[in-house]
Amino acid sequence: MDWITGMQAAIDYIEDHITEDLDYDVIAARGFSSGYHFQRIFSLLCGMTLGEYIRNRRLSLAGAELAAGKIRVIDAALKYGYESPDSFAKAFHKFHGISPSAARMNGSSLKSFSRLTFKISLEGGSLMDYRIEEKKEMILTGFKTHFTGAPYGKEREAQEEELFVTTRGKQWLLSGAASADNKDAHCVMTNITDEGYDYYYCHLLDDWEREHLHDYSVMGMNVEGLGLENIVIPQATYIIFETKDAGNSIHELFELLGRRVQILTEWMPDMGFELAPAPELVVYHWMPRAERRIEVWMPVKKYAK
Repeated sequence: MDWITGMQAAIDYIEDHITEDLDYDVIAARGFSSGYHFQRIFSLLCGMTLGEYIRNRRLSLAGAELAAGKIRVIDAALKYGYESPDSFAKAFHKFHGISPSAARMNGSSLKSFSRLTFKISLEGGSLMDYRIEEKKEMILTGFKTHFTGAPYGKEREAQEEELFVTTRGKQWLLSGAASADNKDAHCVMTNITDEGYDYYYCHLLDDWEREHLHDYSVMGMNVEGLGLENIVIPQATYIIFETKDAGNSIHELFELLGRRVQILTEWMPDMGFELAPAPELVVYHWMPRAERRIEVWMPVKKYAK
C-alpha cells in the first residue's frame, strides 16, 4: 500500500466534506484501510488523532469566516458541527483564546490550523539498529491507565513520566513478583481512539507467579484493589528498534519515535512490511543500570501488494 497516496486521498475527502457529518469508516476507505487501523496510522504519522485534526480545521475555518464578517456565530456553530452556540463558544475559546463574538471585531488575533498535505521528501543517511523477531503469545500482568492525545503526540512523554513517578510501588511489586529473568518492564499501547488510548505497564510473569500474585501467604501483602490485570499479546512478527545510550535512553526513545513517518512510509515498504493490527510495545531494560536500553516493538506483516 502507498500510505502517502492513501492518506492524501483521505485528507482530500475530509476537506471536501468538512462541514458535513464525517464517517470515520468512509474516510478510512479513502485511505485503503479499516476505520481502527486508519486512526492508528493517522496518529502515528501526524502526531494527533483524526478527531483533533477535523476539530482544529473546523475551528480554524470558522474563525476565518467570523473575522471576515461572513457568518453569524449561531450559523457558524451549526455549519461546523456543534449542537449549540454554547458548546461552539467553549471549543472556539479553547482553540483561539477568544470568544466567537470577539473574533468578529476588527483586529482580533486568531489561530490558523492549515490543511495537511503529504509529500515525499528526500531524507536519510542515518543508521537505525533493528531486528525482526517472531514473538509467541505472551500474557503480561500489570495495570492500565488511559492517556489522552495520540500515542506519538506531544502529550505522551509528559503523561508517561507522571505515570512512572506516581506508580513506583506497583512497579516494584511487579518487578519483585517476576523471576530474575523477567525484570524488563513492558508498556503496551492499544485501543486507540479519538479520546486517547489505553497504556499498560506490565511485567512478564510465569504461570506460577501469576497464580500466586494474589496469594497473601506468598506475597506477604494484599494486592487486591491495585487494579492489576492480565493482558494477552497475540503471536506476531515485530520489527524491534533499540536505543543504545544507557544514560540518555529516554531521549533516544522519543528521538526514534519522532522518525515514525520515515519508518512507516519509507523504511517499512522498502523492507516489504506494513504495520499489523496488533498492540505496539515499548520494553524498558532497566537493569543492570550501566546497560540500560529501550526497545520499540512495532508489529508488522508482509506488505500487501
